Amino acid sequence: MEKLHTANTNQKVPTIQKIAFGSGHLVNNLLPGALGVFSFFLITAFGIEPGIAGLLSAIPRLVDALTDPVMGFISDNTTTKWGRRRPYIFIGAILCSILFAVQWQMFEENGTVYNFWYFLFFSILFIVANTIFSTPLIGLGYELTSDTKERTRLMGFANSIGQVSWMIVPLFWSLIANKDLFESQADGVRTLSIFVGFACLIFGLLPAIFCREQDVSNKDNKADLTLKSLAKNMKLLLQEIKNISKNMPFMRLCGATFLVFNGFQMVASFSYFIIVYYMYNGSYEATGNVPPFFSIIGAFLTAVMIIPIVTWMANKFGKKNAFIISTFISIIGYILKWWCYVKVDENTYMLFEDMFIQVGVVKFSIEMPLILLLPIPLMSFGLGGLFTLMMSMTADVCDLDELRNGLPRREGTFGAIYWWMVKIGQSIALALGGLVLSVVGFDASKAVQSIETMNDLRLADILIPSLTAAIAIIVMWNYKLNEDRVAKIKAELEVRRANRKNKM
Repeated sequence: MEKLHTANTNQKVPTIQKIAFGSGHLVNNLLPGALGVFSFFLITAFGIEPGIAGLLSAIPRLVDALTDPVMGFISDNTTTKWGRRRPYIFIGAILCSILFAVQWQMFEENGTVYNFWYFLFFSILFIVANTIFSTPLIGLGYELTSDTKERTRLMGFANSIGQVSWMIVPLFWSLIANKDLFESQADGVRTLSIFVGFACLIFGLLPAIFCREQDVSNKDNKADLTLKSLAKNMKLLLQEIKNISKNMPFMRLCGATFLVFNGFQMVASFSYFIIVYYMYNGSYEATGNVPPFFSIIGAFLTAVMIIPIVTWMANKFGKKNAFIISTFISIIGYILKWWCYVKVDENTYMLFEDMFIQVGVVKFSIEMPLILLLPIPLMSFGLGGLFTLMMSMTADVCDLDELRNGLPRREGTFGAIYWWMVKIGQSIALALGGLVLSVVGFDASKAVQSIETMNDLRLADILIPSLTAAIAIIVMWNYKLNEDRVAKIKAELEVRRANRKNKM
């Protein structure tokens, strides 16, 4: 274990700002989560061909990949009396909340061609608006405190609040398909999108209103954001990206995140298929709400138990060591699934048997095989620890970048490139996940799958995330930006800033 720096830096983030920043993370999770569920109904509710529906998802992602770094650069170089992040967060929250609802106001009678162009147009606008909101929000989080331990506490708190989204999103499947609530699935999508948009508007504005930035740069350090300087700024952005690519601690963070997150994403849908086709022999009726509650329980445990534990480990043993420990625990959880996914029969002990939760006119069965709960908290250490630690360590990396490359600080650009890598990796992972399903011979049109297919699928469900997590541990093993080094960098930066202020 590295020797930890123990200086008391008095850089606490006020609770109201932590809550406000966390509410922004709730929006950052709720919008893509809801988008993922609603996109399924492009096929079943609005009659769009699966291939075309895939295109409707891919094109906005391409736009997203191009706009993220640009928005990060703009945010880093903005100067206003309200700060360089908050105006964009405020405007972006309003725009993306409205556009999320608007893009789903389609009607079947308009025809698939009209709906295709309608959805494509407004989804591109939504993606751009979401970038205006989310990229500065991530950058804002990196600069709310300069204390390395408080950064971990802040990111842990924000990610715990963000997990609330993943307790809500799985319920959308049941709500949209409920005929007691909506006349059709299309009506369910249209109505729920308005509620989601309104919730995101309220929570999305809070970071802009209550958070306070710590921008140590001034106008002289920043690029001139005018059309006249467009070519010059693009060249400068490319140079910054090149410099960031040489930042080896940051590259290790990106590589480890790519491995852990996308290893999980590749098999994310496998649990659903294994529960339905292996545990319940292909009976959706018998399966009930087990798959969504499997996800909800994971999100709940991540928020109330896993993230606080990881935060404590990081501040006790160091962030790198906390990552290695939590990732190793997640591997144990993945392996345990082999024994915990069991054939459900009359001898299987059920938790909450024949119990329901009533939400208005909708009843949700919460019956769950008890043994299925065993791997959940262990697996949750993977993603629960990942983003809490990586976001905190990225803030540390921004200190290193200022030391090497000067002002302005580039939290927005670092955040944009980090999440751009996550998004690109997720697209690749989802494609590879579909390929794995084909290789093992899985056919969703068949109620009964062969034993060989299900065993191969179960092995893939364990081996893929375990292998990528193990490689991520190797990637992070020689991560050098520990707490002692971050403290020394911070001290040197403070001396530089004091000297600069005296000269001015």
